[in-house]
Amino acid sequence: MKNFRFLDWEVYTDSKVLFSLILKLVKKLPKEYRFELGSQIIRCCFSIILNIAEGSGKASDKELNRYINISLGSATELLAAIDVLKDNNFITINEFNEIFDKINSIVNQLGGFKRKLNQGDK
Repeated sequence: MKNFRFLDWEVYTDSKVLFSLILKLVKKLPKEYRFELGSQIIRCCFSIILNIAEGSGKASDKELNRYINISLGSATELLAAIDVLKDNNFITINEFNEIFDKINSIVNQLGGFKRKLNQGDK
């Protein structure tokens, strides 16, 4: 197995782009919400990246699949948080749509990974 194979994965690169968008968004939050909301949003977005990386280093597809599932859960959590920010007028609909599109792309890529891994189980 190639060391650090996740560095070549598009989903990893796209997740880092999403993380950069999230950091910019958190900087724009009102100060009284930046720590509580911002910290949670940053952590769940970072979890997507870290679980992709950690899963890529596991010895079996079953283990990788587990980490992909965690990344998917973090992506869903991130979308829920961003949706709440939108509903409370902390972000614009355009900002929401941009982040939604990135999350959706990442979720689709992770879903493709899962399908490929699950085909190997048959």
